[in-house]
Amino acid sequence: MSSITLKNIKKIYPITAEEVKQNKKAAKKAKAVQAAVQDDEVFVPNLQITDEGVVAVQDFNLEIKDKEFVVLVGPSGCGKSTTLRMIAGLEEITDGELWIGDVLSNVIAPRDRNIAMVFQNYSLYPHMTVYENMAFSLKLAKLPKEEIDQKVREAARTLEITQILDRLPKALSGGQRQRVAIGRAIVRQPQVILMDEPLSNLDAKLRGQMRSEIIRLRQKIDTTFVYVTHDQVEAMTLGDRIVVMKDGFIQQVGTPQEVFNHPHNVFVAGFIGTPQINFFHNVPLTIKEGDYYITIQGKDIRLDEKHQNVLKANNQEETTVIVGVRPVHIEMSDKGVSKGFTGKIEVSEMMGSEVHLHINLNGDDIVAVIPTANLDLDKVAIGKDFTFTFNPVLSHIFDAKTELNLI
Repeated sequence: MSSITLKNIKKIYPITAEEVKQNKKAAKKAKAVQAAVQDDEVFVPNLQITDEGVVAVQDFNLEIKDKEFVVLVGPSGCGKSTTLRMIAGLEEITDGELWIGDVLSNVIAPRDRNIAMVFQNYSLYPHMTVYENMAFSLKLAKLPKEEIDQKVREAARTLEITQILDRLPKALSGGQRQRVAIGRAIVRQPQVILMDEPLSNLDAKLRGQMRSEIIRLRQKIDTTFVYVTHDQVEAMTLGDRIVVMKDGFIQQVGTPQEVFNHPHNVFVAGFIGTPQINFFHNVPLTIKEGDYYITIQGKDIRLDEKHQNVLKANNQEETTVIVGVRPVHIEMSDKGVSKGFTGKIEVSEMMGSEVHLHINLNGDDIVAVIPTANLDLDKVAIGKDFTFTFNPVLSHIFDAKTELNLI
């Protein structure tokens, strides 16, 4: 079994009293976060500092099934790489339990966990050939030469790098080096493969190719993958489930489609999806004749039956909300200002099959993705007025205070 269970995992990096004092002074000057400075703790962006130290991961609970591909995604400093390194044994766990299969693994040495890790910078031995790099861990395990050769060549065939086995890393492209790094991981046939932003050093075209290679690789080998990235496109395309993190906390766990269609809060909605979701702030949620309405820039919009049923079942009171609408759900309208919203196009980005518009709607930047098939491109030129609507059933309604999804 190669399942992984993390129970109430916490990671704290100890700091001195003087460092705590200095960070408290910095927090007082940080108007953006309006941090509350107390004797016992202080909060600054992407960082929680207590008397114990810097809290990098807080109350992390996750069950990863055998042979599942799970992606940890979030902005820089959210704790995703720290979590991965705790699974690998490269970081000590401050509190909580890490189970690999049915073995409590908190204090088990990294070499004894039967885990392989692929790093962001490849970490290849420059003086060794590709073959030697891939065979190195097997030689340390003192496997017979024939078995080592079989495993290396089998992994090389899987990754289509047989023709470069005699080359040194300096003679390889970035994509080839990453394949070798992955090959060095899978040649050991580990029960878990950990990947820490393995594609971040590649250009956009190579990243796309390597994503496809990783998907094919996953289909060929039966093992559990835990993958860390800040790129939500990688998370959406690779993961069976994705774990969205912020400031050391899990924000949401679910399939890519679940997280995209039903974001738990404003942060998840804004982080997942390209282009980023549009937000309408300070929107009144009102009740008229028993039905719920939102009012955006003076226009009353009756919510659809799905929203109505959920809000009524929860006895939702009138309040102020944040409304999220994804750019792909913005629709060009010719019904006139009374039926839609009209703003001025400030940016028009031609993407081939679609055009991305940035529309100034009374000071709000609204992004729309409009298919170009049968579209008069003159209507989406910079400086033109643009009228749009959206289907309320595709909108997301968040409480303005808690930023939690009300639906």
